[in-house]
Amino acid sequence: MALSCGQTAPDFALTSTNGKQFILSEVLTRGPAVLFFFKISCPVCQFTAPYFERLWQIHKTEPCTVLGISQDSKADTEKFIKQFGLTFPVALDDPQRYIASNNYKLTNVPTVYLVNRSAEIEVSSVGWLRAEVEEINLKLSMTNPAQQQFSFFKPGEEVAEFKAG
Repeated sequence: MALSCGQTAPDFALTSTNGKQFILSEVLTRGPAVLFFFKISCPVCQFTAPYFERLWQIHKTEPCTVLGISQDSKADTEKFIKQFGLTFPVALDDPQRYIASNNYKLTNVPTVYLVNRSAEIEVSSVGWLRAEVEEINLKLSMTNPAQQQFSFFKPGEEVAEFKAG
């Protein structure tokens, strides 16, 4: 079962598709991090990815990080990034050993964690749960009191409440 709220997020060092290294403990010195674990062949991951791009666009000027963590090869991940127009950084979890995924006790993808600056997991979400994505957006909005709170979903936008991962 995936790690739950209140647990300490395991540190990791992963390399992004553009060669930049992401060490969670260093990322957290800037602010909270949203960790979006996915596999490119997963239909729910494909559904979810554009919403995490939206989250990134809303919060990219704030001291936080949205980091995709792909369980696929660099070439396949780059195709996925292009297909879904992702601009947030995406790191690669070794598809032979899945070190980060295993440390986070993933059983399904997508799995998303909101990790605060103290490395505590504030939100642990498996599959797609609209309410949990809204909670992540709200918590990121609260990190900067001067930041205007943005509604994550657009008025009239019909978005599934739940999709199993």
